[in-house]
Amino acid sequence: MLRGMSQRAIARMLNRSPSTISREIRRNRDARGEYTTQHAQQAMRDRRLPCRPRQKLVPGNELFELVAHLLRQRFSPEQIAGKLRTMKSPSFEDAYVCRETIYNAIYALPVGELRKELIICLRQGKTSRRPRSGGVDRRGQIPDMVSIHVRPPEIEDRVMPGHWEGDLIKGKANASAVGTLVERTSGYLVKMQDATATSAVEGFSSALNHMPLAARKSMTYDQGREMARHAEITQKTGVAIYFCDPHSPWQRGSNENINGLIRQYLPKGTDLSVCSQEQLDAIAYELNIRPRKRFGFKCPIEVMTELMAKHHEAPASIQ
Repeated sequence: MLRGMSQRAIARMLNRSPSTISREIRRNRDARGEYTTQHAQQAMRDRRLPCRPRQKLVPGNELFELVAHLLRQRFSPEQIAGKLRTMKSPSFEDAYVCRETIYNAIYALPVGELRKELIICLRQGKTSRRPRSGGVDRRGQIPDMVSIHVRPPEIEDRVMPGHWEGDLIKGKANASAVGTLVERTSGYLVKMQDATATSAVEGFSSALNHMPLAARKSMTYDQGREMARHAEITQKTGVAIYFCDPHSPWQRGSNENINGLIRQYLPKGTDLSVCSQEQLDAIAYELNIRPRKRFGFKCPIEVMTELMAKHHEAPASIQ
C-alpha cells in the first residue's frame, strides 16, 4: 500500500469508502501488479476515449471552418445542417451535423472575437439562448377587416401560388419602416418599400402589381394601423386582404421568418430611411437564393419559377 499504509487507512485519510480504494487499485494496476498514479491516470484516459465520441465541430478542423464560412454567409444553423446533409464531396463524407450541434459549438467557444463574430452571424445574435416574453397590443381597430378565419382553405394548404403575407419592420425609434411581402407557397420576397399609414397603399400596390395576375390572389396581414386603407390596395391590385388575430404572429409564419432573416441585414435600431431601394433589392436577392428547409433546401427563386411554369405563366421581373 501507499507508504506502507493499509487500504482502510488510505480511505480514512481521503474520506472515502474502503471499497472505493480497493476498486481503484484493482482497476488501475500495471502489468507487474503495482499501482502508480501515472499509470492510473493513463488508464483512465484510455477508458474515456470510447465512452465519449469525438466532437465533430472543433475550432481549427475543416468541418468547423466550413460551418463558420456558411455562418458568415448568413446561413442559419438549420440551413447549414440541411446543406451538409445533401453534400456529396469526398472531402466531407461524414460532414453532417445537426443544428443543435452547431449552436452548442458556437456557444461553447471561449469568450473572444471568434465567439462574438459567429454569434453576430446568427439571426437573433443573442449572447445566450433564452425564451422570449410577450408584448402588449397597442393597436386600434381597422375598419371593414376580413378575418383570417374566413380565408379559403387553399391558402393554408400552400398548394397554389399567389397568396402573400405582409408586414412592416421598424427602424430606429420607430421613425422609419420597410414593408415586406412574402409569397406563402414559395417564400419569395418581393421588393421592399417604405410604408407608413399613408404610403402603404402605394408601396404594397406597386410590389404586388409587379407580379403576374396569376400570382395575385390574397394577402394576410396583422392589425397594424398602416393597413387602414386596405380596401384601396384591393381595388388597385385585385388582391383580397385578410387580417390575423391580435397576438398571433404564427398566423403569418412565413413573413415572421423573413423578417427575422432581414434583421440580419437591418438590425434593430437601424435608421431605415437612409436605405436605398438598390440596397433593399440586394438584400431581397440574397434571401431569395438561400436554401429553405420546407422546400427540400431549394431556394425560393427555384420554387417560384417551378410553380409559375407549372401554371403556364412566367414570373415577372422583380427588383
